[in-house]
Amino acid sequence: MIRLGIDLGGTKIEAVALSAAGEYIFQRRVETPQGDYQQTIEVIAGLVEAAEQLLGETCRVGVGTPGSPSRQTGLMKNCNSTCLNGMSLQQDLASRLQRSVQIANDANCFALSEAIDGAGQGAAVVFGVIIGTGVGGGLVVNQQPVIGPNHIAGEWGHNLMPGLGDESVPARFTGRSCYCGRQDCVETYLSGPGLARSYQELGGNPLPAEAIVERALKGELLGRKVVALYQRQLAYGLAQVINTVDPDVIVLGGGLSNIKSLYEEIPRLWSAYVFSDEVNTQLKPARYGDASGVRGAAWL
Repeated sequence: MIRLGIDLGGTKIEAVALSAAGEYIFQRRVETPQGDYQQTIEVIAGLVEAAEQLLGETCRVGVGTPGSPSRQTGLMKNCNSTCLNGMSLQQDLASRLQRSVQIANDANCFALSEAIDGAGQGAAVVFGVIIGTGVGGGLVVNQQPVIGPNHIAGEWGHNLMPGLGDESVPARFTGRSCYCGRQDCVETYLSGPGLARSYQELGGNPLPAEAIVERALKGELLGRKVVALYQRQLAYGLAQVINTVDPDVIVLGGGLSNIKSLYEEIPRLWSAYVFSDEVNTQLKPARYGDASGVRGAAWL
């Protein structure tokens, strides 16, 4: 049976069908009917029906979502597409499609894709990291996503940012409020907006993270200082992951994963914070980039 993955995003819904070898045999992307839950169900059903009509057979369906179903109620939570929150998405899709449907958080889908045939292929334990607009993560062991009893396994972005007392971190950086209601979460420093805030707090003009990185590459002193600080803080954060999970491979995705220097600098820096005489964990960029989310949904 063919695997069909759906990536349910805030602005677009993408569907891909994968062969047993992981090759694309169907791909289509449409706009998300924002704010309309019932129409979202119908759009997903339409994509499934279009794929099956073209391929001539029934597909298994996996869906990557911006949040996750509550373990207690089965209702969706933590979705930035707020019309999904409080809804029984998995059950409603299963009813509409007349089959079982697998659902997972988009970060778990990213990690699963990279563990099966991506940068973490062949590794027993893969930790997938998304550093972009937010900071997310997913854990895969022996090609199976680890969800946890609270459906939050891998959510390292809402741990307290370690290393804030380090002499390289300006004291005025502390006290960043996170949307989750806490302060100084990893996400408030290591997301794109977090990097941009660091630049501004050190005297720079308001700029997006990508522009700051570009300035650093061109030799701007402030940009280089902020990127160096970002690298040290990322090393702190990932060292805590290694100390807790000890993965074989950490795979980076999201916009900030395109900073090429991360893959040399972070392993050099994190050794000081990992509880081991040597660190054998590999740090790699995602093989499939933005496509890992929808591929992982198919692999579900």
